[in-house]
Amino acid sequence: MSNLQDQLHRPLRDIRISVTDRCNFRCQYCMPAEVFGPDFAFLPSDKILSFEEIERLVKIFVSLGVRKVRITGGEPLLRQDLPKLIERIHHIAGVEEIALTTNGTLLKKYAHDLAKAGLARVSVSLDSLDEDRFFEMNGHRGKVSTVLEGIEKAAEAGLQVKINMVVQKGKNDQDIVPMARFFKEKEHILRFIEYMDVGNSNGWRLDDVVSKKEIIDRINEFSPLKPTEPNYIGEVATRYQYEDGQGEIGVISSVTDSFCGTCSRARISAEGKLYTCLFATEGTNLRDLLRSGEDDESITRFISNVWENRDDRYSDERNEETMRKRKNSKIEMSHIGG
Repeated sequence: MSNLQDQLHRPLRDIRISVTDRCNFRCQYCMPAEVFGPDFAFLPSDKILSFEEIERLVKIFVSLGVRKVRITGGEPLLRQDLPKLIERIHHIAGVEEIALTTNGTLLKKYAHDLAKAGLARVSVSLDSLDEDRFFEMNGHRGKVSTVLEGIEKAAEAGLQVKINMVVQKGKNDQDIVPMARFFKEKEHILRFIEYMDVGNSNGWRLDDVVSKKEIIDRINEFSPLKPTEPNYIGEVATRYQYEDGQGEIGVISSVTDSFCGTCSRARISAEGKLYTCLFATEGTNLRDLLRSGEDDESITRFISNVWENRDDRYSDERNEETMRKRKNSKIEMSHIGG
């Protein structure tokens, strides 16, 4: 395994690859309809990385120490023939796990093919079980029942399923306990995500954040929790088990409880830009390198140099000066995946 490290001695272990910048939802915190309207110019197909280019990049990243690959979007299941990409990555020596982040609306259709192709895990975004509230939050684009059907179909196909809930004060914080109760009974891991200041279009305010402590306090009243060890160094969610032994939850708390110190993730946007932080202001163009005739060795050296110079720790530094400086320049999360 490569001993490549950044300026803060963090290795490169995970790569998140966006396969499309398009989504069939318009969630307010990610792709609000007033910004991503009918006239919004999404990437043309020739600007998006091909499966061959993604496969080549994964092989290079594996040579640098990457062991886990997560496919993101936009909504990745909108990318045609996605199981074929999963199968290509599955056959790369050194890839230990392939995961997918999705809104779940197309999961019922593709779960079997994804599992057959080699997908191991799927994270499904679901912010409420209340149909009206969910419909409002996703820009009137999808139903809870469709997502739940996808979750069950994924579980039946043998995929490990986790559910991600972004919690916003005054929007869906009343759903914290109902979501916990429902997925405890279903025996799926639910992860609560503090509402983050990603991109520039979601109108983020610290006042809208429901903290990890508040989330845990509410669930403790429903069913007591106890902290448990992370599955691996650099895991983003703080894990808690129910004291009655029936399942667990996680909290991803990049606002109140940063995990920058162990971050081993890099991200590649749909058009092939490398980002070393979810809150990055700019990326490094790999697509042009891939298409310029450069060999794998020189691209490997180039990526190594980017990682070795990485010193990102945005959540650690989140303060008024940082917020002011980056206010109008962060990359949108919908462009590089969560």
